[in-house]
Amino acid sequence: MKLSIPEPVRELLQRFSQSGFEAVVVGGCVRDSLLGQAPHDWDIATSARPEQIGEALSGFRLLETGLKHGTVTALSGGMAVEITTYRVDGTYSDSRHPDSVTFTGSLKADLARRDFTVNAIAYSEKTGLADCFGGRRDLEQNILRCVGEPARRFEEDALRILRGLRFAAVLGFSVEPETARSMRELKFLLDRIAKERISAELTKLLCGKDAPAVLREFPDVIGQVLPEILPMVGFDQHNPHHIYDVWEHTLHALGAIEPFPIPRLTMLLHDSGKPHTYTQDEKGVGHFYGHGKISLQLAETALKRLRFDGVTIRTVCLLIRLHDTPMIEDEKWVRRQLGRIGEENFRTLISVHRADCLAQNPEYRDRLESYRRVGRILDKVLSEQQCFRLRDLAVNGRDLLALGFSPDKRLGETLDELLNAVIDGKCPNEKEALLRLAARKMK
Repeated sequence: MKLSIPEPVRELLQRFSQSGFEAVVVGGCVRDSLLGQAPHDWDIATSARPEQIGEALSGFRLLETGLKHGTVTALSGGMAVEITTYRVDGTYSDSRHPDSVTFTGSLKADLARRDFTVNAIAYSEKTGLADCFGGRRDLEQNILRCVGEPARRFEEDALRILRGLRFAAVLGFSVEPETARSMRELKFLLDRIAKERISAELTKLLCGKDAPAVLREFPDVIGQVLPEILPMVGFDQHNPHHIYDVWEHTLHALGAIEPFPIPRLTMLLHDSGKPHTYTQDEKGVGHFYGHGKISLQLAETALKRLRFDGVTIRTVCLLIRLHDTPMIEDEKWVRRQLGRIGEENFRTLISVHRADCLAQNPEYRDRLESYRRVGRILDKVLSEQQCFRLRDLAVNGRDLLALGFSPDKRLGETLDELLNAVIDGKCPNEKEALLRLAARKMK
């Protein structure tokens, strides 16, 4: 089998060969190539020691990105290629990074230290695939399996637990039983990992095509870093609008929305407040009054704890707060929402409502057509360039000052009132009409 290696990477491999060293592409780039996918990054492993890499690649710009562990980054043809000397890792006292490494001339020894078999495959144009641990077979069978003993791999680097679930979600793989058992037994080690690394892996996992299946199988592992989800698991809603418990509803809703971070995080946490607000009426029907407010609080706490960026936190919380508000098929209402939350958030909110509906009892999906009509109204408002923001208004602060307004709070309040009059259809967005209305407000 021959892999298509980009010319800038091939040039680096040739330099090592010309200098008498082994060099192979390795890891994710080989995995993705075998899956028929275009690799995002290309990594090289070599028998050359760190000090020899510079000699072999004279003329290339090298960045000492991880020299302690034998890693440099070479800039070649507009690509940044990570190059690492064959090595054996020492102990991992922090459950993340090796305390020391020993350089070796053995490719097999280097592959043996890697996380999963599908990432422990190397390739060179001279010798073909180097697959010492059955990674290609696991790729063909869609299985994620640790190299060697799973417990040892996760004790070395606990982030591999979440990384493994991310691979399963993104690639659509099942986790081999022993690997899955060790993930569960050692999930507590995730508490030692930096929150920023947790959030990065969690986000990639949620955007994977099989995210619902992975979350369904491993809620206990995900709950180690996101305990807010655990009360939802198995929580029966006892409500005719729902055919799933809260967690199953959440997974179906998550799978029904676009695979991007903000929509997926929103659906993951949109009903997290339900178990905390559950009541039953005299007929045994379940209700969750005020669950949106509690869900918002839980989401904000969780996202801040995991060090998500401010925009993500604010947007997810906004969407959760609004996920239960009715959608109204009315141009005035649509204009007002556009003014309040903007086009991008409004479109995402429609998607949130749609996904939420698709995860409920099919008998109550008549609202889907209403959401489509709201979307069409949104498109009409935008295509007609209707006014819904102050910057779209035909007058501005300078116009009101010229009319005789003082430069104080009342000027801003008047502009808001004029905008509301336009949004509500009480005044056309025309300069003369707006100035006449403003003049009446001065009296």
